[in-house]
Amino acid sequence: MSRTPVYFLSHGGPNIMYDTDHPAFKKLQEIGKEITTKVKPKAVVVFSAHWQAERAGQIEINSAETTDLIYDFYGFPRKYFEERYPNVGNKDLAAQVIEAVQAAHIDIKPVKRGLDHGVWASFKVENPLNVPIVQTSLFSSEDPHQHYRLGQAVAKLREQNIQIIVSGMAVHNLRDLRFSYGGSKPLPYTASFDEALKRAVESSPKDRERMMADLLKRPDARQAHPTFDHLLPIHIGAGAAGEDRGKRLWTLGEGSLSWAQYRFGEVAV
Repeated sequence: MSRTPVYFLSHGGPNIMYDTDHPAFKKLQEIGKEITTKVKPKAVVVFSAHWQAERAGQIEINSAETTDLIYDFYGFPRKYFEERYPNVGNKDLAAQVIEAVQAAHIDIKPVKRGLDHGVWASFKVENPLNVPIVQTSLFSSEDPHQHYRLGQAVAKLREQNIQIIVSGMAVHNLRDLRFSYGGSKPLPYTASFDEALKRAVESSPKDRERMMADLLKRPDARQAHPTFDHLLPIHIGAGAAGEDRGKRLWTLGEGSLSWAQYRFGEVAV
């Protein structure tokens, strides 16, 4: 049975929209082109590091069709807050996600919420997808198994030509960015965690959940991710992948950040 692949995007900050010479800008454009010209999904369900549900044990989903963008950043020039990314939600798709999640005994609450920059800034680089986009939150917890099960709950949407995208960063330590800003070399923990993530994601699907959960126990985990919000989206993606293998498409370690991009499953020819 044909199904869409799952993508994990390391989205960076909103400045990626203007940093056209950055290698990650070009890679995000390549992935966007692959989605729009080869996968050709009818809709997108996206999970971003920048939305955790308010209530423990529950997730939230945008069920509104028209919302404003969320400019969830500060300290940037005014033009960043004037950016636009045309998008529309879809009530029927939101209802499908709700049904799938509830069938897995996960509590989910429909809300009205716009896309945050973890979605729209990277999607803008990828170019408009021109299909409905429904964003769903993470849990408020840092439980990798809980997020993996969430991915498993929505996996069947892939059989309906619905694209699942999870957005975070492979390594994300903003506290140390001041020590490494402008440098091209990755910090030691960036390099070590980046490779550990690759091994876990590319492991056999039967071992993948355990190996990915073990990442959070590594001695360098809290250096690579002082909080795990930017890591947990890839656990959702891996859960949604089912028996499909994960593959690192590209990586770039840059100070206290890694821009690794992943895909689970292959693009149908």
